[in-house]
Amino acid sequence: METTSSSRVGAQTAEAAAPAPAAEPAQDPQTAPQQTQQPQPQQPPQDATAPVPAARRTAEGYLRADFPWYGLDGAFSGPRWLMQVGTGADGTVEHGSTGHGDEPSARGEIATGEKERFAVVVTVASNPLRRSGDGTGVLEATSVSSAAWLAGSGLLAYSWPGQMDHSLRNDWLDQQTEAAWELADDLGGEDWSTLSLPVDGEPTPFHYRESEFGWVLAGSTRGGVHLGAYGRGMSAYGLGFSVIADLGAYE
Repeated sequence: METTSSSRVGAQTAEAAAPAPAAEPAQDPQTAPQQTQQPQPQQPPQDATAPVPAARRTAEGYLRADFPWYGLDGAFSGPRWLMQVGTGADGTVEHGSTGHGDEPSARGEIATGEKERFAVVVTVASNPLRRSGDGTGVLEATSVSSAAWLAGSGLLAYSWPGQMDHSLRNDWLDQQTEAAWELADDLGGEDWSTLSLPVDGEPTPFHYRESEFGWVLAGSTRGGVHLGAYGRGMSAYGLGFSVIADLGAYE
């Protein structure tokens, strides 16, 4: 099986939140439990990959990362916006997402009647086998499947099947997120095809799949990180990726 236990790193996320009032000390967003060698399956929060309010988006969390961030290359001329970073128990930044195009919502076209056009790029640090923060176990390496699962669950966070009652969506989301995990664990399966896209100008192979809710892809870069991406209303076939030189373009 290509994926390892820590490839579900997306289950723990943290965001760069604004300082809390003095009367209510801010909680540390970097205290999410870190997975050990035999973790219990966990589902990510529904908004794990959702953008935070514009007033709270800062590059602070992204700047703490020791790996390069990726986004769409210069051929994309639309809006760009920050989303969230995910950290381990020791505060190490492990992954994060950047958005391009329209800022999506879960209800999307159902609520507005307008077709959203967006693409989100997920950057995942390539981590070798290492000890857990509490010293009680071993965290296995991340892989392309880590990026595939983060992208798949991210797309689901912005999906709302037509005619579905609000009270049923949580159950649907749990089921579909688990299905996204199983798909990410089988990148060689028939649900995936191969797509070549430029990364820093170099043709790079990606695993690619489509669904009624949009598309998902995942691959690795020569820069030592795994890339995932998902979107809707924008064709994946014309996209290219590159290292983000200036995070200010996303604020």
